[in-house]
Amino acid sequence: MPNSFGKLFTISTWGESHGPTVGVVIDGCPPRLPLTEAEVQAELDRRRPGQSDITTPRKEEDKVEFLSGLFDGRTTGQPLAMLVRNADARPEAYAEMKEKFRPSHADYTYQTKYGVRDHRGGGRSSARETIGRVAAGAVAKKILQLAGPVEIRAFVTHIHHIAAPSLAHFPTLAEVEASPVRCPHPETAAKMIERIKEVRAAGDSVGGMIECRVRGVPAGLGEPVFDRLEADLGKAMLSLPATKGFEIGSGFTGTLLKGSQHNDAFVAQRGRVHTATNNSGGVQGGISNGEEIVFRVAFKPTATIMQAQQTVDLQGKATELTGRGRHDPCVVPRAVVIVEAMAALVLVDHWMRHAAQNRTFKF
Repeated sequence: MPNSFGKLFTISTWGESHGPTVGVVIDGCPPRLPLTEAEVQAELDRRRPGQSDITTPRKEEDKVEFLSGLFDGRTTGQPLAMLVRNADARPEAYAEMKEKFRPSHADYTYQTKYGVRDHRGGGRSSARETIGRVAAGAVAKKILQLAGPVEIRAFVTHIHHIAAPSLAHFPTLAEVEASPVRCPHPETAAKMIERIKEVRAAGDSVGGMIECRVRGVPAGLGEPVFDRLEADLGKAMLSLPATKGFEIGSGFTGTLLKGSQHNDAFVAQRGRVHTATNNSGGVQGGISNGEEIVFRVAFKPTATIMQAQQTVDLQGKATELTGRGRHDPCVVPRAVVIVEAMAALVLVDHWMRHAAQNRTFKF
């Protein structure tokens, strides 16, 4: 199913950017999980548009509504359905896109694949689809908090050519949320904000990179071949709009090292096996080793820009596309919570799969 993700903890998202609603259905959520609308809303508030002067001016409250699967403040074990109503949709603003393909958008590929497309803000290809992921991710985070506890923290490390220094500590949520750009290094965050404002004033856009760190994951999650933990994390992250790269642990930098430099030596600490370094990024052989999971996701510059661009229309004739629309000059700050959500969904699904295989039968 192309609109579903996960094997035991499964989500299916639905809705379009300028349709009446967007939402998600979770199947496989454990029963009796204490859950409130406020917990889900807190995550959606981090994702919603119009939250600062470096994001899209689209104004959406993004208020979550539970339709099923929740009773007296606890999940029932039945499908958990949530929706958000679109309030500030302006489909008329996209009339030009009905006949013209926007460069680096999904317009042409959707038209070629389906023979029809919703041109209003990209329809299903819009990042507004990620509302369902974030809502489901909030539920997954709650499960991980009670089971682990597991902490997931994503933050911005790069915007265009501006890079933050490496963090020696696990950042707090307050440190990440202290700046609208969600970089926990204040001096770098200020430079990033100025860069985004500069490119917005020029009608342009920039990309960047997000790092995600997860602690509290036990050793043993993941599969050794096709469903390796890092492979599923990579699939989850690259399924997000505007993503162009994924790396875990040392990533591409590790190719510059020799094995003697890259290997993570095992050490005994407080009665448990640990590694002296973490070039593996918390995953070895496709299975978590109990160390911090560390990965990074690269995002391209926003494809919508406020400049005229050359393109073709539905008939294949050369034409010009006027620069207009409401968009983020840089999608990276708002993507932080989406990266966290997808990481939580992968980890919950693998945790449940591990439990089903290893704890059901006693021999």
